Amino acid sequence: MPIDRSHIRVKAMLVAPNADGTAHAVSLNAPTAEHPDGYHRLIGGSVELGETHSAAIHREVREELSASISDVRYVGVVENIFRIDGEAGHEIVFVYTGRLHPEPAATGATLTESDGSVVPVVWRPFDDSAEQVPVYPAGVMRLLETA
Repeated sequence: MPIDRSHIRVKAMLVAPNADGTAHAVSLNAPTAEHPDGYHRLIGGSVELGETHSAAIHREVREELSASISDVRYVGVVENIFRIDGEAGHEIVFVYTGRLHPEPAATGATLTESDGSVVPVVWRPFDDSAEQVPVYPAGVMRLLETA
């Protein structure tokens, strides 16, 4: 079922560092017209009606990774306006940091999206200046620098 992007969506997403703090877990999403090599996205997803963004991040991690989060800290909000395969999207994203338990494997890890699709999970270096694939939501790394 295609995602309805005709409304602003509210999300809760997690910057989840590895044990040595050099990288964070992200999903590796399929190529799009705008990003032929795919793109990285933070772990997390939509806040449901009647749910707080704090509750949403815990639920999303449990559903997508069968994991829990410790040392959870709210960082701030990012407004993400984007295009995906030519279609406009707009999200308000509540960003958290925290440790995943269990931590995804260094290779071969996956998460399960709400539509049942399975997406690879990879470790993106915090020093990502050499990274060719963009990370979304846009602006999240700048938010972390100021937190």
